Amino acid sequence: MAHVEEVPQDTPVDPEVEKQRIAAERAEQEKLPYQWRQTLQDVTIIVPLPEPTRAKTLCVEIKKRHILAKSLLAPSDAAPFIEGDLFNDVVVDESTWSVVDGRELSITLEKVNTQEWWPHVVTGAPKIDVRRIAPETSRLSELDSETRATVEKMMFDQKQQQMGKPTSEEMRKQEILKKFQAQHPELDFSQANIEM
Repeated sequence: MAHVEEVPQDTPVDPEVEKQRIAAERAEQEKLPYQWRQTLQDVTIIVPLPEPTRAKTLCVEIKKRHILAKSLLAPSDAAPFIEGDLFNDVVVDESTWSVVDGRELSITLEKVNTQEWWPHVVTGAPKIDVRRIAPETSRLSELDSETRATVEKMMFDQKQQQMGKPTSEEMRKQEILKKFQAQHPELDFSQANIEM
């Protein structure tokens, strides 16, 4: 089983060592009897099948934290395509499988925790370095209202700064100052040096 060491993100990495590590990781993944990819929402497993294969000749069991996929036509001592405890829980009722063109088994596992990357599908399989995964681009409409408001504020502030205009926080402070000045006309602010 591969050992993955946590390395702080600001630790310099020798490019040659990193290149070798990536090549070794890729070689480990290519030895698996399946390919897999993931988003934050799901994991998709693709198993090449001997042609032609029909769905009724397969046994696919998806449980909350376990998976089994095998051919019913294979000898009883044949290894399954994939079997083991999953890295984390899946939503069983929303996870699906299908045979594509009689050539491949496609399994989609819906993640319970949609805020994490999986280093492997099943425990004991070679791991990938999840720190190298580029985050997905999210649509604002997919975010909850609080996160969306924060992102929109950050985007507005960034745009304002690029144009040399005040950010939302600076505008808020200016508004407070204007109200204070209006409430206290007896005070002279003409010589005041107020930084926002």
